[in-house]
Amino acid sequence: MARALMIQGAGSDVGKSLVVAGLARVARRRGLRVLPFKPQNMSNNAAVTVDGGEIGRAQALQALAAGVEPHTDMNPVLLKPETDVGAQIIVHGKRIATARAREYASLKPSLMGAVLESFERLKQRADLVLVEGAGSPAEVNLRKSDIANMGFARRADVPVVLIGDIDRGGVIAQLVGIKTVIDPDDAAMIQGFVINKFRGDPTLFDDGYRTIEASTSWRGFGVLPYFTRAIELPAEDALGLADARKPGQCKIAFLAQSRIANFDDLDPLKLEPGVDLVMIRPGEAIPGDCRLVIIPGSKSTRGDLAFLRAQGWDIDLLAHHRRGGHVLGVCGGYQMLGRSVADPEGIEGPAGETPGLGLLDVTTVMTGDKTLTRVTAQHAETKQPIDAYEIHIGRTEGPDRERPFALLDGVSEGAISRDGRVYGSYLHGLFASDAFRRSFLARLDIPVTDQRYGTRVEDALDALADHIEAHLDVQGLFALAR
Repeated sequence: MARALMIQGAGSDVGKSLVVAGLARVARRRGLRVLPFKPQNMSNNAAVTVDGGEIGRAQALQALAAGVEPHTDMNPVLLKPETDVGAQIIVHGKRIATARAREYASLKPSLMGAVLESFERLKQRADLVLVEGAGSPAEVNLRKSDIANMGFARRADVPVVLIGDIDRGGVIAQLVGIKTVIDPDDAAMIQGFVINKFRGDPTLFDDGYRTIEASTSWRGFGVLPYFTRAIELPAEDALGLADARKPGQCKIAFLAQSRIANFDDLDPLKLEPGVDLVMIRPGEAIPGDCRLVIIPGSKSTRGDLAFLRAQGWDIDLLAHHRRGGHVLGVCGGYQMLGRSVADPEGIEGPAGETPGLGLLDVTTVMTGDKTLTRVTAQHAETKQPIDAYEIHIGRTEGPDRERPFALLDGVSEGAISRDGRVYGSYLHGLFASDAFRRSFLARLDIPVTDQRYGTRVEDALDALADHIEAHLDVQGLFALAR
């Protein structure tokens, strides 16, 4: 039976996911069978698992760090926001309902059983389970039905280490404040803390470090400097892609839709030296000098079509196309490029039909069946292999499907416009296939390199493990696990 340690955060985006990934790689290099676990995640950036379900992409990266295939037990509850107040609820990799926030709060206690089942199965397969919390235990208004932080830690008897982000400021107040506001029995589960994202001379924080230890009676396990190579790892949040700008190189723009989903298609592009990956935020115009505009996946295709038009991006896309530019739509983006998107059953929102952008002669009808599968395809034009995954609802048909983007076991997949400059595909993660990425970019006259994306990610994970071992008391952290 495995030992377990839980990493919680003083807030969101403090680096929990990255620290767990780094610790997983450290444990693997020490010969331990290590598995990641996150009881509840909220993200539209999902990964398809070996057992045919979906989990948060951060847990897929942690599985890669641990040297194992991602499995639905690693993230038994996944929330995928569809509106500002409602989300799709995924349990053990499958959709069970769509609920508003207040409805989900009443549903949460019944999901603890599913969480504990997955945790116990992982413990049977590992020497060490590294658990990631969600948000912060300081959100005491959510404590009563919590399954993601102290609710889980108490039920599963897993010791906790808190991560504080000094880069955003106020880290002393964050950590000391948590000790003040949470239940004393919850606070007793916390065994220590780590200061993350430090810039400059860490000795300048010695007094602050001692203040936290004295005020909380928690042990400090070190100060972790800012990890500059984090940009080489898949982004958990689309905003992380904005840090990859390389002015002066060939521009590829992508639209930051309100319900952007499964944008890992973009991660390999941000690392290409010849590509300046440009995030087009709401209210911004699409630059006129782009070689390619990508419309990423969406959790709400018709909703994001309305959002896209509200930004004026439909006009910009037509102008880009008239100038001879290329457009790629992936999954929901592919559906938007067609003539219409119909949702007669109201699966993604109110029932109805929305006109598409009309750049592809296809139409889409949403259906209740969800496609969740890993695939190996062949790019129709270059014959290069594409290792990808599909995660979508909807069926797309029309004349432009006669010019497929790819072939799946000899069957047409996706569509290409008559002029050959607009592409649509349901294949996610396609640019991680090196030969395809190089050939696709070369046909757009974008300089390419022979770098291997998977190798680059593995090297960054090894560097992250080195970074953690150099600055944290890893032996002390692992000794906490029980």
